[in-house]
Amino acid sequence: MEIVRKIADLQDIIAEAKNNGKRIGLVPTMGALHEGHLTLVRRCKEDNDICVVSVFVNPTQFNNPVDLDKYPRTPEKDSALLESVGCDIVFMPEAEEVYPEPDTRIFDLGEIDKVMEGKMRPGHFNGVCQVVSKLFDYVKPHVSYFGEKDFQQVAVIRKMTKDLGLDLDIVQVPIVREESGLAMSSRNMRLSEKEKADAVAISKALFESKEKMNIMPLSEVRQWVIDTVNSVDALEVEYFDIVDGDTMQDVENWNDSQYIVGCITVYCGEVRLIDNIIYKN
Repeated sequence: MEIVRKIADLQDIIAEAKNNGKRIGLVPTMGALHEGHLTLVRRCKEDNDICVVSVFVNPTQFNNPVDLDKYPRTPEKDSALLESVGCDIVFMPEAEEVYPEPDTRIFDLGEIDKVMEGKMRPGHFNGVCQVVSKLFDYVKPHVSYFGEKDFQQVAVIRKMTKDLGLDLDIVQVPIVREESGLAMSSRNMRLSEKEKADAVAISKALFESKEKMNIMPLSEVRQWVIDTVNSVDALEVEYFDIVDGDTMQDVENWNDSQYIVGCITVYCGEVRLIDNIIYKN
């Protein structure tokens, strides 16, 4: 496994691999890796000759400087985990390498980034597009892998990829959960043991709500999830939206779309957790 810190070095290695007819897969991450990330890497390894994983905490997607400072960084552990699952190339640049000057690009994402995470975190998805488009340009992969936990992010990246006319496939990999049902997240490292136990109520409510969709109107299911999660003292729902899985726009009835997803964001103490459930696909 090679650890690369410079864009030029990365591009030289990729160019040689492509000249030898190798298929390249990319897994963009912000580090603090867990089993969810490793699932993406394993899938990338299965599908491609060369697996590239980027480990970079992207400053432009944080609209809260405190959140950026507190984001866990574990580069040595990340490197060991990636080597253990057969990653070929790890790209670990410094911020100055990726942003030698400010990135002033503004991405027109239509309505996809105006709701949910985009509404609560202005500029977040523009920052995501800035860094992911740079990574796509550096690596020029045949395919790139993203976790379904960041459901809206995947929709944003699909839109950006299409708008830029990029020739690559975006693969969406299902959520990986802990035994308790809690969605795996780097942010879980910031939870106390009690908070971790309390946070299980999020996925529990989502799973139970899927059983209720056959007997309750959509609006009642939505309110039931919010009330159920909020009934746990440590938890506070920021939003729970039930949306079309392609457009990210609210749906009012279960028959409004063939692809319906419930997306939730919850504060557990100071830690902001996201999760989702696919109701129809």
